[in-house]
Amino acid sequence: MDKLYLDNAATTYPKPPAVAQAVYSCIANSGVNINRGCYAAAYELEEQVLDTRQLLCGLFHGPDCRNVIFTKNVTESLNVLLKGFLREGDHVLTSSMEHNAVMRPLVQLEKVGISFTRVPCDGQGRLDPDALERCLQPNTRLLVMTHASNVCGTVLPIAQAGDFCRAHGLRFFVDSAQTAGVLDLDMEAMHIDALAFTGHKGLLGPQGTGGFLLAEGLAAELEPLLSGGTGSISHTEDVPAFLPDRFEPGTLNLPGIAGLRQGLLFLQETGIANIRQHEQALAQRFLQGLRPLEEEGQLRILAGGEERVGVVSVQTLKKELSQAAFELDDRFGIMTRVGLHCAPAAHRTLGSYPVGAIRFSFGWYNTPRQTDRALEALGEVCRGA
Repeated sequence: MDKLYLDNAATTYPKPPAVAQAVYSCIANSGVNINRGCYAAAYELEEQVLDTRQLLCGLFHGPDCRNVIFTKNVTESLNVLLKGFLREGDHVLTSSMEHNAVMRPLVQLEKVGISFTRVPCDGQGRLDPDALERCLQPNTRLLVMTHASNVCGTVLPIAQAGDFCRAHGLRFFVDSAQTAGVLDLDMEAMHIDALAFTGHKGLLGPQGTGGFLLAEGLAAELEPLLSGGTGSISHTEDVPAFLPDRFEPGTLNLPGIAGLRQGLLFLQETGIANIRQHEQALAQRFLQGLRPLEEEGQLRILAGGEERVGVVSVQTLKKELSQAAFELDDRFGIMTRVGLHCAPAAHRTLGSYPVGAIRFSFGWYNTPRQTDRALEALGEVCRGA
């Protein structure tokens, strides 16, 4: 049985072949560290890391490649940003569609005197920018929000939110887990102060890669979450004040960054507009094919907004969700994600909590024929065939 991977919102698969080749080559043919050794092999690998920073800075229209900080994933990035920036007495705005990568740090921070307000989205996950004004408080310092929902695919109005933050003197942090490499992100034009990204989804890199970009001046307002050796100013035990070293203690995931570089080069060659068009076309084809099943009363589509990424979630109404997902894999070789998708707030907003949903998420390497295969299989599972 040919396997069909439709869980690209969790991690994209397959990757461009050059990604794995770069990871292997780094381990097998280099294997050195950077910022420590004074030898050619270390300098050559440092050039790859620098080039990756430059590619990311260009992709997101960041201020300088020094402001690109590497972490393990977007979750770590958001923890560094939120826990490093917020202070007792601060108030935060966030959306009701957030992933636990945002919500769990905020709930933790409540215990040390930081408060937050969930700005309500509608039943399709859409945020009305005017609602931000109604939730503003005198001690609000930050708006943090996702760019697109990992549950229903709805794209949130980042540009308007950035304008709101600029008008009210707030800092603006964006979780781009579902959009980096798929939608256009411009830190300068959208007034984004910190953009958190993951490397293994739309950027097509390996797992264990991620990071964030900082607007000029923000680093001075962030207390590092971690500290240690950086290979720089080793005569002092103080944390470096300069970037990227201030937020990059210890050894980086150098094989992962080498692979991420190849993913970014693939994006550059292919064009994110082409990737976006392809993934959205597959999602629309899938949605159209789901309508008859919804009309039969076999399932409920978790409706997303008009502007969306390639994510579609459904609830099977006549078969328990985990059983349906198991049958999709066991009988048809189709891999999906079932449950609450680490986003209970989003499911509450969409009316799918606590049951959850089955998520189908499309990537660059999926095809229309595979989309039709998934529809046919889901129909058989729902109807008990």
